[in-house]
Amino acid sequence: MTRKAYIQLHAAILLAAFSSIFGNLVSLDAVLTTWYRMLFACAVLLAIHVARRRRISISRRDTRTIANGAILALHWVMFYASIKYANVSVGVVCFCLSSFFTAIIAPLIGRRRFSPVELALSSLTLAGISLIFHFDSSFRAGIIFGVISALLFAIYATLNETANSPGAADDAMRTTMLQMGGGSVALALLMPIYARWQHTPVGISDPMDFLYLALLALACTVAMCTLLNEAQKRISAFTVSISFNLEPIYSIVLAIVIFNEHRMLGASFYAGLLMIAGSLLLQMYHVSRTNRAAAKP
Repeated sequence: MTRKAYIQLHAAILLAAFSSIFGNLVSLDAVLTTWYRMLFACAVLLAIHVARRRRISISRRDTRTIANGAILALHWVMFYASIKYANVSVGVVCFCLSSFFTAIIAPLIGRRRFSPVELALSSLTLAGISLIFHFDSSFRAGIIFGVISALLFAIYATLNETANSPGAADDAMRTTMLQMGGGSVALALLMPIYARWQHTPVGISDPMDFLYLALLALACTVAMCTLLNEAQKRISAFTVSISFNLEPIYSIVLAIVIFNEHRMLGASFYAGLLMIAGSLLLQMYHVSRTNRAAAKP
């Protein structure tokens, strides 16, 4: 069963890599991209829920899941802002900081001891981001949004581990629907203020935007979040954050092929990326070694 959970997790990571590509192709800004992504996804999941003749009821326990969806919405807003202010490569590299933040946040929320090894290994990612930030001043706004995005994802993943512990959520698709609904409502409440502040229409005028948002909703949201919620029933938040460090590899390759982003990236970016890749390998080795030791009788 654990092997199946890891397959589900890595399938979710691959779909997440495509979300940055589709998000960059959408001409809408970060807030509208996130809102429509979650709104479309919630509508699809609600239709599936009704088709399966399931009762639509919300318990007090579900309020945590709904609130976590609002955190996920803020994470995506910051993530897409990072991409649009910098580029796909910078946005997804900053996302790697989620493991560093998780190493701090998970013990605080879970009331357990900090792991010096987890902190030390994940701090290499912080050093890599700092290297890119120091030398590539044109990316600084995008990097700041990206760091905030990573922090929000660490909070989301840690809270999601509790929500999706064995027996806490029998239906991962329902959990995803509640999260998408929570994020949609949270952004909808902010929409009047946002529309007045931005002085821009909130509708979709470009048919291609509708297509990209539909792909974001169906493949990169419904399928990805359902797989992630299912996997987190058996995999810890720290392991999820570490594994999601593979997303930049997929996303950067896609961005180079589709957007020719290698022309925008300098030596400092690749030096920082190399440091982050080293951090990823060391963290994965540590987790693998820890799991093997725990499995021994």
